[in-house]
Amino acid sequence: MFTEIRDITALNKEEILTLRIAANQQNFIESTDQCLAEAEIDKRYIPVGLYRGNTAVGFAMYGMFPHVDNSERVWLDRYFIDERYQHKGLGKYFLQQLINHLVATYGCQNIYLSVYDDNLAAIQLYKNFGFIFNGELDDKGEKVMVKEVHDHDNH
Repeated sequence: MFTEIRDITALNKEEILTLRIAANQQNFIESTDQCLAEAEIDKRYIPVGLYRGNTAVGFAMYGMFPHVDNSERVWLDRYFIDERYQHKGLGKYFLQQLINHLVATYGCQNIYLSVYDDNLAAIQLYKNFGFIFNGELDDKGEKVMVKEVHDHDNH
């Protein structure tokens, strides 16, 4: 099945706004409406639709942000699969696609994300992909995880 990460435009914005997280996940992540509003205000955020064929099945938002030590960090800031398309392996599939996309876009060595410590399903998914807790908290009290991106060409 053809899949892709698409920019959000006037043409697909309405479809992206129909994406929903499952009720038991709503405390863990903002709605697409909130995310797109944030991205309008802060242009460093890049929201994308995750597509299987011509159907939007998920949402992500990423960007590069300055850190206190004057370095810049690439953040996978939001990520979810629509509740109608969960439990089909798409969460794993698109996480790998997003990691590849961020490395290609930014040439980054590390990818950061944050997660509430009771979001056990997400934590397990991220751990499976090599994300580890680095001991930091973000400004909302979520725990920060980081993945070191290895250059597989040198192995």
